Amino acid sequence: MASRGRRGGASTRDDEPRRDDQAEQQTPAPRGPVLFPPPPVDYGVFMQGLERADVWWSSLLRTRFEDGAVDVAWDAFVRLFRAKFVPEHIQDKMEQEFLSLTQGSMTVLEYEARFSELSKYAPHIVEDERRKTKKFVMGLKPSLRTRLVAFDHRTLDEALSAACRQEGEMEQYLEEKKASQKRPAATFQRQDKKKMVYQTPQKPMTASNSQVPSVRSPGAKKECPHCGKTHGGSECWLVAATTRSKTAQDFSRELSVERQYQQ
Repeated sequence: MASRGRRGGASTRDDEPRRDDQAEQQTPAPRGPVLFPPPPVDYGVFMQGLERADVWWSSLLRTRFEDGAVDVAWDAFVRLFRAKFVPEHIQDKMEQEFLSLTQGSMTVLEYEARFSELSKYAPHIVEDERRKTKKFVMGLKPSLRTRLVAFDHRTLDEALSAACRQEGEMEQYLEEKKASQKRPAATFQRQDKKKMVYQTPQKPMTASNSQVPSVRSPGAKKECPHCGKTHGGSECWLVAATTRSKTAQDFSRELSVERQYQQ
């Protein structure tokens, strides 16, 4: 009995990985862009930077904000932080990259992520929502930009939603068009194969006896035994003349005999 219990427990443990595999297979694949994990960071370097920032902020609170008695707005903190840890020439470079940013080969979501990342270096543009939205729309691909400009979206969220929808419709249209172009090509190939199977090979045109009249070569003519000459035909002219002469003579002889008998 104990052995049966052990067998049952072992089979149960063996079934657990299979159930996990089935659950993983049944789990639907995530939709949308897949975000890659951030690159690995040296923990020691990260802690040194964090400690340095903490020392700087503590000193700034004591000297400028009276040990926290004065509230600090987030925008003011960001400006102070960048001035301390991000050199000015780096900020200028990032601002220029934002001003010249276009979608290019990126998807709409990838373009929006890069747009939001660089927009913090151009606060004079992103402070106005309509101006920021216009900058985003003008950086889209021409095929998307022409469709969104007519709607005059007032917020970035509206423009982003419309751009994603248009991008999905365009991708679906291109896939259907590509599939429709493949079907006729396959049909033509099948028809060509049928023609090759049923079509007999054509023979080269050669001159045959039916097309070109044959010319008989004249054979060697034999000498006629009657007239001693060579001539064609099946009967010699001399034989025919002799026959006619004999017939005339016989007729005249019979005629003279008949006259004598009548007298």
